[in-house]
Amino acid sequence: MAKIIVYYAHPGQTFSRANRAMARRASDIEGITFVDLYAEYPRHDIDVRKEQVRLLEHDVIVFQFPLYWYSTPSLLKEWQDLVLQHGFAYGHGGDKLAGKALLLAITAGGSDEAYTQEGYQQHTMRTFLTPLEQTAGLCQMRFLPPYVLFGALKADEATELKHHIDGYVELLTRIRDGKFELKDATADELTSASDILSLSKD
Repeated sequence: MAKIIVYYAHPGQTFSRANRAMARRASDIEGITFVDLYAEYPRHDIDVRKEQVRLLEHDVIVFQFPLYWYSTPSLLKEWQDLVLQHGFAYGHGGDKLAGKALLLAITAGGSDEAYTQEGYQQHTMRTFLTPLEQTAGLCQMRFLPPYVLFGALKADEATELKHHIDGYVELLTRIRDGKFELKDATADELTSASDILSLSKD
């Protein structure tokens, strides 16, 4: 079994539909460590040593967050800046995360059509995630295909959101149980609920 830790970062949880429901379900999965960063560090006073120990104890690190201005919420960026230290995560002697995997679980307000070269955003989602993919590479981690929900603000709770959340639970459970191949993602690869739930029918 793979040891998974989910870092959930959402500064506006009170108003969240998709992420809050995803977090609730993920936190209930047996054998998965769940960390609500904004609840644990409301003043952004991150305990670096504690977080580094957490990383050492897990095989798969999941960042769950809504896409904010084409990046992560500020606390997750602060976490990266402080926790992924030279000599620990990269640089001379910084191989402590080598061989682990990084998975992004993201929600975006825009549609999937918007995240194309011809669309409103003028770039693909994977283009916007390049800094996180490069971070994984520098830390010698495997970057898994990001799990993305587009159009999160308008998604119907009874159909689209439920489908996405069910897929998220299935994905985490499969990774935990060693039933999901932990491979590097190609440059244009994303994962959706339909991709994951189709596996459960095999």
